Amino acid sequence: MQNNLKFPKDFLWGAATSAYQVEGGIDNCDWAKIFPAGKACDHYNRFEEDFDIAKSLGHNAHRFSIEWSRIEPEEGKFSEKEIEHYREVIKALRERGIEPFVTLWHWTLPLWIRDIGGWENKDTAEHFLKYVFRITHALEDVRFWITLNEPEIYASNSYLKGIWPPQKINPIAYFKVINNLIKAHKKSYKIIKAINPDEHIGVAKNNIYFEGWQFFLIDWFWNKYFLNKIKDYHDFIGLNYYFHRRFPKNKNEIVSDMDWEIYPEGIYHVLKNLKKYSKPIYITENGLADAKDEKRTIFIKEHLRWVHKAIEEGVDAKGYLHWSLLDNFEWDKGFWPRFGLVEMDYQTMERKIRPSALEYKKIIENNGIIE
Repeated sequence: MQNNLKFPKDFLWGAATSAYQVEGGIDNCDWAKIFPAGKACDHYNRFEEDFDIAKSLGHNAHRFSIEWSRIEPEEGKFSEKEIEHYREVIKALRERGIEPFVTLWHWTLPLWIRDIGGWENKDTAEHFLKYVFRITHALEDVRFWITLNEPEIYASNSYLKGIWPPQKINPIAYFKVINNLIKAHKKSYKIIKAINPDEHIGVAKNNIYFEGWQFFLIDWFWNKYFLNKIKDYHDFIGLNYYFHRRFPKNKNEIVSDMDWEIYPEGIYHVLKNLKKYSKPIYITENGLADAKDEKRTIFIKEHLRWVHKAIEEGVDAKGYLHWSLLDNFEWDKGFWPRFGLVEMDYQTMERKIRPSALEYKKIIENNGIIE
């Protein structure tokens, strides 16, 4: 494949985070009672410093999430202080010429929502809509909204594997949750469009490259079901790509620190499979745990080569947001997985730019890949 690749002039480059994983100080959500993140990266207080780093690395887009439990700590009681905080976050990004991609729900639930059954309860969708209306009405300077992050990953780990809150193993609840999330997205889309028809709304969808006809049914459900259900209710697709599944098993010749097979070609196939939806695609997550920073540079370059090939073949891919800007709290795994372009010292809160981040900067500055 080519080494020097030119991406579209308006292609967006950056990284992503989520509130619970980086902000710190979130103790009134369901996750905090089972997997406490503590201070995390203290991003809540140091976001300007972190955005200065992102700017210095050439980023012109950044994905982050709003913590519902901060905005509405009790039912119907919205915190103007916290709404103002997120206004300041967006303002800080704008001042640095960085386009905000704002995620409304990235897996955590306020305790009062947990107590009524979370997404198993159909009423949760209605509560979510009130939160969506309040926050999207208040935050005017946003063009890109992501309603939900990775619904299948969430439902699978929470209701089939029983790993994540509420730690259940209940297939019926799993399907109920997926369908309640579909309803929540569709209604949220209508609400945001009513506030501002020009805003762009999508979901962050984890799609897996399944290699082999044996995966036909799981491929249909995992990759297509949700998108088919919301086909008239989104303006773009946010693609989160991490996984490849080969029948009968992966070769695992190159793996991340979390033993996830690194298979860059998969992002090409996933993008090609999304082409039929005729929507712009932003890669909203793509990354690896790599504490020694030995594989991240080639990981980024190889994935971008395959993204470029998909663009050449007519896929409307318009941005790449690496996961993650910072090392962070990796959910049930804790702090040991290191996904960041920026290394975190969790004792001192010192940020240290990794060499791979500087290589990514060169790619951005050249709008292509330079060996």
